[in-house]
Amino acid sequence: MKLPDYYAILEVKPTATTTELKQSYRRLVRLHHPDLNQQQQDNKIKHLNEAYEILSDPQKRAAYNTLLLQEYQRIMTQQTASPAKAQSTRQKTQQEHKMTWAEGFKGFVEELKKGMREE
Repeated sequence: MKLPDYYAILEVKPTATTTELKQSYRRLVRLHHPDLNQQQQDNKIKHLNEAYEILSDPQKRAAYNTLLLQEYQRIMTQQTASPAKAQSTRQKTQQEHKMTWAEGFKGFVEELKKGMREE
């Protein structure tokens, strides 16, 4: 399971102070609060609350940073363990036919016509 990036959610750097965290949290909550912005969903507020709860507590933040570091190291070892596989995948991607804009538009129009005929 991928660890959520609480720093990105609160739009702060990992080196942010508690004051910076609090300012960013308050700004974002005000921006996304459903009472002030009818278009916003409640999920955004939940994510902001969760991120602030973890990052504002020094012990929880240290544990989170440890987990984040472990995930980063795991990803890096996976990437370095199979450089040949990554290179072969890159070559296959480059060899595949890339659709032009005109081909894509033509396909879109054909699918649209099919949909209109079915109704």
